Amino acid sequence: MERLIPRLRVSSVHDIDLDKLAEQGIRGIITDLDNTLVGAKVPEATPELAAWLKEVDRRGFKVVIVSNNDHTRVSRFAVPLDLPFIHAARKPAQRAFRQALSLMGLKPDQTAVIGDQMLTDVLGGNRLGLFTILVQPIAIQDEGWGTRINRRIERYATARLKRRGLWQEEEKR
Repeated sequence: MERLIPRLRVSSVHDIDLDKLAEQGIRGIITDLDNTLVGAKVPEATPELAAWLKEVDRRGFKVVIVSNNDHTRVSRFAVPLDLPFIHAARKPAQRAFRQALSLMGLKPDQTAVIGDQMLTDVLGGNRLGLFTILVQPIAIQDEGWGTRINRRIERYATARLKRRGLWQEEEKR
């Protein structure tokens, strides 16, 4: 159960303190696509997200998109941004995460993974020792049936972690 606990929880990628990540030795970011960067049905980056990605690049972070979605969906999003990507990743399997680390030339302790799902992004990242960041899903109403099942399991897991004192509610800002 502890492998489902992210190291950091934020509302969106825009709330991630990039300075703090750099101070912790993080040099690369593996990020999910759907409901992490944009809604599951949004084909391209919003202007705000494009600006955030430029800032991430300006600060010297390497970025790879790792998505369970198909090639068409992921390439249509990533290619205009000139971002490397891995599609059909089968997260939480480790293969795609290892592939992303190899693409960036980084070690797990130098890499963060950002995603909206505990059962795919957080579990997969924690299994490899990555710095895991859980974001709130952007458009939960647009999710497929598989993700909806995962969300039910996540609610159960979160309730169980809370009962064990391992999941703290976030302080309101």
